[in-house]
Amino acid sequence: MSNEEITLTAGDAEVTVQPGNGGRIGGLRIGGTELLRQGERFGCFPMVPWCGRIRDGRFLDGGTVHQMPLNSPPHAIHGTVRDGAWRTARRTPDEAVITYDLVEPWPFPGRVTQAVELTGDALTVTMAVEAHGDSFPAQIGWHPWFHRNLGGEDVTVDFTPAWQEERGDDHLPTGKRVDRTPGPWDDCFGMPGGVDVTLTWPGQLELKVTSPEEWVVVYDEQEAAVCVEPQTGPPNGLNTLPRLVTPIEPLEATMTWTWTRLSGLPGGPRRLQ
Repeated sequence: MSNEEITLTAGDAEVTVQPGNGGRIGGLRIGGTELLRQGERFGCFPMVPWCGRIRDGRFLDGGTVHQMPLNSPPHAIHGTVRDGAWRTARRTPDEAVITYDLVEPWPFPGRVTQAVELTGDALTVTMAVEAHGDSFPAQIGWHPWFHRNLGGEDVTVDFTPAWQEERGDDHLPTGKRVDRTPGPWDDCFGMPGGVDVTLTWPGQLELKVTSPEEWVVVYDEQEAAVCVEPQTGPPNGLNTLPRLVTPIEPLEATMTWTWTRLSGLPGGPRRLQ
């Protein structure tokens, strides 16, 4: 794995992009305080060409059944690109564009392009997957691991979904939509007006996760981190709600994190106003 890191800066915000480690965002620091859980498999990784779990690792394309490796038995989870090395196509002080060519075990040739752009109070990530031959079903999403605690009170998660996908014992949606249940969650929610979730570290920072997409998975069952995952379809979506990628029509998605300083952050080099 390449150890290349790209550092973007704008104001007192700093983002680290790791092309060689699955194209993930390795860190987001505001005023010197790290918001993302650190570690080789954490940060914020892209989920392509599917999001969440595929039941039994199998999906149907026309009359052909394709089998993906069961990396979360009995299912396949989170796509293939987080395990590969991406290439840097362009970089400036506040933007990086990286690419990844789809290879086995994914059965269709194609390319994923991810652009990461930083301003003083926002991070925007745009991703597209294009087909280089046969059309294929795909999904796009992101899986950030936000620290639950930045040294003060634990983060709160606020959002108002139109529905929650009922989760079966196999962690996959049953196909039934229900009202939002109390957390903790490892669940998919529908937000037809676009994903809009607010993370608040009381007295420290408010961060909004937004996307034009209407699906978001919230995962807060771990003690150390909270995940808010915008995506273009629900878990097992290659089977239940496929989005077709063709040579002339790529699948594109965008996610934006916007933050507001509420007060000083512990460990930061200066007070945030």
